[in-house]
Amino acid sequence: MKPIIAVPAIAALVYRAWSRKSLTLLGIFAAVLTAVAHAVHPWSAPLTLLGVFYLSGTKVTKVKHDIKARLTLSATGSEGGEGQRTHIQVLANSVVASVLILCHTYLLSRDPDQTAATCFSCGRRPADVFVVGIVANYAAVAADTFSSELGILSKSKPRLITSPTLRVVPPGTNGGVTATGLLAGVLGAFLISATSAILLPFCAQEGLVTRAQWVVAFTACGTLGSVLDSVLGGLLQASVVDKRSGKVIEGAGGEKVLVHPTTNPGGSTGLGTAGSSGVRTDSTRSRKSEKQSGPAAEEDLGHESRRVESGLDLLDNNAVNVLMALTMSVGAMAVASWMWGISVYGLI
Repeated sequence: MKPIIAVPAIAALVYRAWSRKSLTLLGIFAAVLTAVAHAVHPWSAPLTLLGVFYLSGTKVTKVKHDIKARLTLSATGSEGGEGQRTHIQVLANSVVASVLILCHTYLLSRDPDQTAATCFSCGRRPADVFVVGIVANYAAVAADTFSSELGILSKSKPRLITSPTLRVVPPGTNGGVTATGLLAGVLGAFLISATSAILLPFCAQEGLVTRAQWVVAFTACGTLGSVLDSVLGGLLQASVVDKRSGKVIEGAGGEKVLVHPTTNPGGSTGLGTAGSSGVRTDSTRSRKSEKQSGPAAEEDLGHESRRVESGLDLLDNNAVNVLMALTMSVGAMAVASWMWGISVYGLI
């Protein structure tokens, strides 16, 4: 993208994040690096897709914030809802696309055909598969964001996608799906697919039919990514529920939520992550213990107020997002390579 456009666009996104306090300082720094990686590409589509994903995601988060605050709890002890997003969360959604963009930029720079950087040939050049991976990444993460953030607004109870009986689970459970969430995911994927179809510089021989097929294909790809994220979250990510309220507890910054009482080497008691032998402590319990003493305090510290609703405590939300985005991008690139008859060796 031309610097005269890229610099003001990045500055505007950074100012918006800073003024609305939607990102931490490290989150803003990570966002700047990500935006620069997108802006070095000669086409405007990569940076625009990042902007559309960020702006639409923050709008969606704002729409459901108050409702989510009533339906879930925060691991920090406050009510549920979204806090500032961290650099880890920024990278979880964009690092796969950033790597693919840099790879495609490099391949375009070394292509002897000077027209390679001016139009997208839909498979007539091997490097085109990287464009597929980039769009697949953003279609999938947008679908997942819309699905998880708007799905919680559903009037029907979510059902656990990894359960053979599709049992009902509390709102906010990893792997919990609703029809509303699925339709929201389709909308998010369509938004990215349509934006890419409009902004990608398709070569002259590619008509409206090609663009329409592109939109349909990546809307389906993004929706599949949202479903995959639910499956991965339901299997590999522990959903922790507060026993007293029955509400799901969300980890700050997408991190794991502490569950079981454990004893630190120093003798203090806290909460460990699900299945851990742990040394981590819960700050709320620690502060409470400072005000109490005697048998009552010991009884309170030993009481487990949280339980694991579903999933194994192997990955946190950020790791699940990266795994899903990587799987969908690589999968889409593999399918495109097969359809276009492009060999892996053609990319080297």
